[in-house]
Amino acid sequence: MKWEGNRQSDNVEDRRSGGGGAPMLGGRNIGIGTIVIALIGGWVLGVNPLTILGVISGGGMPATQQQAPAQAPPANDTMAKFVSTVLADTEDVWTQIFRQGGATYQDPRLVLFRGAIATACGTGQSAMGPFYCPGDQKVYIDLSFYDQLKNQLGAPGDFAQAYVIAHEVGHHVQNLLGISGQVDQMRGRVSKVEYNKLSVKLELQADCLAGVWAHHADSQRQILEQGDVQEAMNAAAKIGDDALQKAQTGQIVPDSFTHGSSAQRQRWFKTGLQTGSVQSCDTFSASSL
Repeated sequence: MKWEGNRQSDNVEDRRSGGGGAPMLGGRNIGIGTIVIALIGGWVLGVNPLTILGVISGGGMPATQQQAPAQAPPANDTMAKFVSTVLADTEDVWTQIFRQGGATYQDPRLVLFRGAIATACGTGQSAMGPFYCPGDQKVYIDLSFYDQLKNQLGAPGDFAQAYVIAHEVGHHVQNLLGISGQVDQMRGRVSKVEYNKLSVKLELQADCLAGVWAHHADSQRQILEQGDVQEAMNAAAKIGDDALQKAQTGQIVPDSFTHGSSAQRQRWFKTGLQTGSVQSCDTFSASSL
């Protein structure tokens, strides 16, 4: 991926040096990595993964922990520079797309942390992987997740790392469009199985929106190099619900899916990448996922 020398975002908060504090539990976090905790707990305890997610995030109480002032990442921190550059690229793409639609894009902030951090949605923990909090419109990431992505999940590569950020920014786009709020309102109104299906559609749409970003970023700035798309497709496959379930228990339980299968995640990222169209990402009206 060609990223060196490109614009870096000013919307990055570095809270890796004691800025996170001891977080209070709060509302729902949306993240790629949360599925690992939720699904493993669901398989072991026989509890629906979304119930575990609710416990992890504390059921809606706001976070109240005071935090130290955020700092800009060090200039010599290559990985922080990388995520800042990817974030800036998503800002440029989504600002243009929203403007073309007669709307104004509101940039999210990206927070670097270690261990645990208080958010407007509640607790954030490294074990959850990267996540987006609608309450404060921030993407949170412990950069050690990229080591897990490479070494434990078998998904190396800088574009795989960029896909992770673009997916979480996709959740921000959904929040701005009111989509995630509509899905959240269905909590408790439908069965757990039906809500899981809505969650899958939400996550697959975020994958598609990540592909939309990649389409426009490459057409405008030629960021893609040989093998980059394969890196993202491999990452999508490694974090599919079926792949994670099979790796942990050897069993696949489709009714417990919350993010989508490997094939589905690959398909929807590819759809966004090929079309560059937000309209093509309507997973909620699709006849099949």
